[in-house]
Amino acid sequence: MIQPVPSCLIELLNLRTLGFTSDSSSSTSCPVPTSTDYGKMPTQGTLIALASFSEGRLLDKLKSAALLSPVAYLSHMTTALGIVAARAFVGETTTLAGVAEFNPKGQAVANFLENLCRMPGVDCYDYLTAITGKNCCLNSSTVDLFLQNEPQSTSVKNMVHLAQTVRDGILAKFNYGRPDYNLQHYGKAIPPIYNISNIPNDLPLFLSYGGRDALSDIQDVATLLDCLKLHDGDKLTVQFIKDYAHADFIMGINAKDLVYSAVVKFFQRQ
Repeated sequence: MIQPVPSCLIELLNLRTLGFTSDSSSSTSCPVPTSTDYGKMPTQGTLIALASFSEGRLLDKLKSAALLSPVAYLSHMTTALGIVAARAFVGETTTLAGVAEFNPKGQAVANFLENLCRMPGVDCYDYLTAITGKNCCLNSSTVDLFLQNEPQSTSVKNMVHLAQTVRDGILAKFNYGRPDYNLQHYGKAIPPIYNISNIPNDLPLFLSYGGRDALSDIQDVATLLDCLKLHDGDKLTVQFIKDYAHADFIMGINAKDLVYSAVVKFFQRQ
């Protein structure tokens, strides 16, 4: 029997900005909750933030942003299940064609994942490790508590979009698969690319990533950092934790000391 899918699989392709904060007095087309002046974003939220910043959006609503396990590029991720899933989500040819919601607790998704797990090289015995990499610092009680409220649903369109990012090796807007559809949405036959180097050089950013992360691979983070190479030196803080994988940043028993204390100090400096 297929076991429950951890939130990290959904988080990879879920357009929610967990912990993202903004100014409640301002309106925005970006789907973010409202709060104060800072943004703390893990994984998928980092992609939303980076794409928005590159287009000049949200900049009047934030003082700074902390990006944990930052995802902008995904072409080097090492999770076999994630790679196979990305290949499976090919628009209309996806196994979930005609299903708008990717509900990890639904039978359609369970069947889809079960088929993926039968493919050569894919080991789904431990979903968390299969998706996130070998986390160093988790305990079972924390994981059990986390999974009481996760995983949650996202849309199949989001899954397809992130799969396009994996396959194409670029960060671009959703490809509708037909030039005329893209023309209708974007005014051009090919979806526009998000130019991360357009992010203002004086926007304070904190990036933290791990050496064992199967989703936010160090090579993809290097590509992201290269896009930020002209960023003001005193406005970009980068933290690398050699033994951390993806879930350690959220549930690691030492994350408070290694990661969140650094994040708080970063925000206090702004």
